[in-house]
Amino acid sequence: MTGGAGFLGTHLQAKLRERGVGADRLLIPLIKEYDLTKEADVIRMYDAMRPDIVIHLAAEVGGIGANRDNPGRFFYSNMAMGLHLIEQARLRNIEKFVQVGTICAYPKFTPVPFKEEDLWNGYPEETNAPYGIAKKALLVMLQAYRQQYGFNGIYLLPVNLYGPGDNFNPSSSHVIPALIKKCVDAIEQGQDSIECWGTGKASREFLYVADAAEGIVLATEKYDDAEPVNLGAGFEITIKDLVEKIAHLTGFTGRIRWDLSKPDGQPRRCLDTTRAKRYFGFTAATDFDAGLKTTIEWYRRQIVNNQKSIINNQL
Repeated sequence: MTGGAGFLGTHLQAKLRERGVGADRLLIPLIKEYDLTKEADVIRMYDAMRPDIVIHLAAEVGGIGANRDNPGRFFYSNMAMGLHLIEQARLRNIEKFVQVGTICAYPKFTPVPFKEEDLWNGYPEETNAPYGIAKKALLVMLQAYRQQYGFNGIYLLPVNLYGPGDNFNPSSSHVIPALIKKCVDAIEQGQDSIECWGTGKASREFLYVADAAEGIVLATEKYDDAEPVNLGAGFEITIKDLVEKIAHLTGFTGRIRWDLSKPDGQPRRCLDTTRAKRYFGFTAATDFDAGLKTTIEWYRRQIVNNQKSIINNQL
């Protein structure tokens, strides 16, 4: 499992352990040992681990700001990783390859709810197009390999994820952890306002990370087809409403300022999740408010733990 030590990967590990997959069968290449953008490292990784099934989660990814600052790096890294991993898996007759794609692959003005058949009906939103196109190219690669070589690869399209263990680094985080950090930090520091990007009019859909992990496991167990499949919760919320919800749940009562010079990103995001339910019985289970509360509580525990660590180091 590439990316197995990351945000989604740790939750996927937990789901696999629930199904009786022992630690000795969960093989996770770490970045300090293997640079998966390099063919030689991918070959070395496969030779050492000899997997039967590959779940490819690893990605160079971030929010709007990170995508805007690193378009070339994000395109190359994601394209190179997938290219080498899929080709070397084919050469080794890997039993199954599960590629986790991205909602950013959809066209900028996709009709809501996004249906998988709309994936090629336009160009992605400009700020994340290089990342989205690199990931979407891997769908084409898997479909071509299935057609020519009979290679068993499937492609999943998860919507924006959130939950405990998310990336809260302001320079690279997605919208939910970024907003939680802003609100909680503002309360801790006595600030009377927070600043948010754009107009707040754009909408997003969010999937709790443990639900996403369950969807990936179900697809790995039950789905064998060339067509991509959405993984989502089937709802949308405007960024303005999201900010107000997170402010309420964190207890932040200050002013919300909107920086209109910053982009909104894709105007709307909401997935049609019919195919996932029909093909492998996946339906998101976590209530959005409950998931947000759990994520906020997790972030606050990290602050407390970090403060304790600093104090202990000073003693």
